[in-house]
Amino acid sequence: MIFMTQVIPNVYQFRFRYANVFLIVEDKLTLIDTGVRRNSRWIIKGIHSLGRSPEEIKFIVLTHNHFDHTGGLPVFRKLTKAKVFAPKIDFTLDKDTVPYPVYVNAFLSMPGFSLLKKRWILTDKDVDTLLIGGEILPVLGGLQVITTPGHTSGSISLYAPQKKLLFVADAIKKRRGLHLPLKTATTDINQAIASIEKMTQLDVETICFGHGRPITKDAKRRLERLLEKIRN
Repeated sequence: MIFMTQVIPNVYQFRFRYANVFLIVEDKLTLIDTGVRRNSRWIIKGIHSLGRSPEEIKFIVLTHNHFDHTGGLPVFRKLTKAKVFAPKIDFTLDKDTVPYPVYVNAFLSMPGFSLLKKRWILTDKDVDTLLIGGEILPVLGGLQVITTPGHTSGSISLYAPQKKLLFVADAIKKRRGLHLPLKTATTDINQAIASIEKMTQLDVETICFGHGRPITKDAKRRLERLLEKIRN
């Protein structure tokens, strides 16, 4: 079954158990995150259902270096000639560091887990262009790269001002309301709060999340309420 819904015209969400994937349909296609490897076939089927082909994917943008958002990349690397963009901080870590909290780093550093670490964490060798924030990608009339660290040190969000559309990935948790990102999988909660504060300065009507359904009504006010709740 394909869990694909239209968020706004030409923007689709694939909703999976592990993480959402977003498809932007223009002259060429853009993927935001790739989900886990096993879900790649459903993304491909969804693309075909729109009368398009995965070979038309021109850009793949990874929001952060967690396996539930990057696991399908090898599949799309083989199928397409897409350029892969990803945040520099998350993809240029030294060999003894991972983009997860300290306890996960300790777990993956234990003898016998090196293969798992290699599968879970990508490097700059898997990416064509490393992003530092401030870039504008030629998608949706100009897709701005915004640094929103906290969940990981390099996490980015993507903002399309012409559409008033914001992709926040895991910088915000959506589950029966909006919340700070999951603490057990977040590197710095104080950074996460500062990132949410940055988001409240944007003119947004629609917010897409790494997990959960999008918000398509009263989005800016809900961001402001989240910040108020955190501060109180």
